[in-house]
Amino acid sequence: MKTEQINVDGMSCGHCVETIENAVGKMGGVNQVQVSLENKKVSVNFDENQTTIEDIKGKIVEAGFETL
Repeated sequence: MKTEQINVDGMSCGHCVETIENAVGKMGGVNQVQVSLENKKVSVNFDENQTTIEDIKGKIVEAGFETL
């Protein structure tokens, strides 16, 4: 298991947090997602054998946000 922090731009409310948590949380291999609206960061714990940080970032972009 690996934990990574991703800087995310475009989050402005609780709905944004929920959107990212739902999108990333449903990915195979993702064990935990924590979104900080204040810090504009997403912390993800995932299995590197099942998904990659690039795939997770792609899912965040797909949900309408920008990864930095």
